[in-house]
Order: sequence, then C-alpha cells, then structure tokens
Amino acid sequence: QVQLVESGGGLVQPGGSLRLSCAASGTFVSIASMAWYRQAPGKEREFVAAITSGGSTHYGDSVKGRFTISRDNAKNTAYLQMNSLKPDDTAVYYCNAQINSGRGYQNYWGQGTQVTVSS
Repeated sequence: QVQLVESGGGLVQPGGSLRLSCAASGTFVSIASMAWYRQAPGKEREFVAAITSGGSTHYGDSVKGRFTISRDNAKNTAYLQMNSLKPDDTAVYYCNAQINSGRGYQNYWGQGTQVTVSS
C-alpha cells in the first residue's frame, strides 16, 4: 500500500522559516511529479509548488521567491523550504504525488501537516 507522510509543520513567527518533508512509502515502481497544496480554514485547496522527476519546478504566485520545492529521488521524498513566512501562509499543507504502483500512475495525497504563522 502506497502512503505519503508529511512532517515538519508547526508554529512559527512571521518572517520565520519551516521545512516540510513528504516521504512516499510502500511498494511502487516510480514517482512522477510531487507537489504541495495547502488549505486554509474556509478556503479552497490551493496549489503551492510542484516538481517533476527530472527536477523542473513550478510555483503558485503567492509563494514565488519565498518557497523552494526539492526532492531526493533516492529517498522518495519531497521537501518544501518555506522562508519569509506570513500569517496568510497559515494552512494545512498537503503532499501530492503521481505514483505508479504497477497499475499505472495514480494520484496520492498525504494526511496533511499544520503550519501556523503567528506572533
């Protein structure tokens, strides 16, 4: 069974930094893109950043220049380095990945990790 497990969330002051991790576990053939989304209370889920297996990246407008996505293919793990955090970045952050478990690529989601930016 394929699972995505996020970690690294928490409480941080405005202007601070956090690093989120998303590790894929289980039995699978390959991972294509990995991405981060977030959802604040009362709002729709929002795209944050994505990275392909080759390392190409794409960012949502609200995080460009502040967040950096990366991945370690050997560890099946994606990271989200978040700098210059603002209160508006407060949300549950979800990891998403396109994973081939042997039956073609399917879309997987993690359980989410809470990020709170507050003084």
